[in-house]
Amino acid sequence: MNILFLIIEVICFLASITLYFQASIPQYLKTFPPYMLITIAVEITGMQFMKYKIDMSLLFTIFTAFEFEYYLLIIRYSIYKPKAKTAISWALAIYPLLVLINMLYIQPGKFHTITYSLGCLLVVAACIYYFFEIFQSKHSVNLIKEPPFWICSGLLFFYCCTFPLIGLWNQLSGLSHIILKNLNAILQLLNILLYSLFSIAFLCRLRFGKSLQKNVS
Repeated sequence: MNILFLIIEVICFLASITLYFQASIPQYLKTFPPYMLITIAVEITGMQFMKYKIDMSLLFTIFTAFEFEYYLLIIRYSIYKPKAKTAISWALAIYPLLVLINMLYIQPGKFHTITYSLGCLLVVAACIYYFFEIFQSKHSVNLIKEPPFWICSGLLFFYCCTFPLIGLWNQLSGLSHIILKNLNAILQLLNILLYSLFSIAFLCRLRFGKSLQKNVS
């Protein structure tokens, strides 16, 4: 499953490179290729840690905290109202401090389930607000061609589903190997769905039809 997940990440990275060749794409979305490279590097490192039975708590605590910061920043650029942008900016400033406090004093040596759960809630709330802005918009929006729509859809579904699983991960460690294996499979499938929706976001503005017509003519 980890190899399959890594393949999906690589495909998502390749799809994200097309953002550099799309003139209509906002500049902030073009940060996704380096982000995907970091994600792939962390995934490969995690596989090596698992192979040699090295504790991965610190690695994934730092990376998931970075993920939340990055996703919140992407959503901040995707919304319009200044008050909402300010609220997310405050969350961006305060959240790393909470993660650090949690790592040092509350859950030292463990995965940061407390601040992970908080990060889930922050991203879900930001995604819900993004959809609220869309519904309140006075202008028609072609959602199929809107990359932030696909990104927020993936994030909303992913973090709503992983919140009860990863948020309780330290407490689930005592379960049987088969149950933990099944839970891990569910998490991997959710990741595959997330990066599949990301890939759609990266490719949704490509004009395949016109390119095909030019090649035929």
